Amino acid sequence: MVKTLARQGNSACLILDRSILDLLGLDDGSAVRITVEGRKMIMEPLSDEERAQMFKKVLSKTGKKNAKLFRKLAK
Repeated sequence: MVKTLARQGNSACLILDRSILDLLGLDDGSAVRITVEGRKMIMEPLSDEERAQMFKKVLSKTGKKNAKLFRKLAK
């Protein structure tokens, strides 16, 4: 299958067919890991465990960064 990159602002997008998304078990907003090996780009869905770890990391960072704000909002 050959695909053409599309312009999206200052970036380029790769539009994936629904059949490919279904095959990979992906939906809009799914988290994927992209790695580059030589001139090859490899895209793979994150496991549930990896997604949970990513969520915990973001939640912790947000809590630390906004602790003062959260305390004010709680009052």
